[in-house]
Amino acid sequence: QVQVVESGGGLVQPGGSLRLSCAASGRSLSIYAMSWYRQAPGKERELVATIRIDKTVNYGDSVKGRFTISRDIAKNTVYLQMNDLKPEDTAIYYCNINSRVGLHWGQGTQVTVSS
Repeated sequence: QVQVVESGGGLVQPGGSLRLSCAASGRSLSIYAMSWYRQAPGKERELVATIRIDKTVNYGDSVKGRFTISRDIAKNTVYLQMNDLKPEDTAIYYCNINSRVGLHWGQGTQVTVSS
């Protein structure tokens, strides 16, 4: 069984920064890609960033230049550094792990950007 646990969400003022973490655990966990998605109230879940096994990355258009995804393979952990946060970044952020045994989601962590 694969477990995915996010942390690091919270309340921040516009222009501030937060760092999200996501740790995956499980037997024979061979990870192909690690991603962050987000879902705001009344909106569909959208891709924020992906980092693949070959280290290539992709970002959603709305976060390019502000967010950075990184990983620690030894710890099966992925991070999302979020800078210059805006009110429209407010959402629940979900971690997604694409592994040899399938797709796995975390429970989500709330990020609220407000003054």
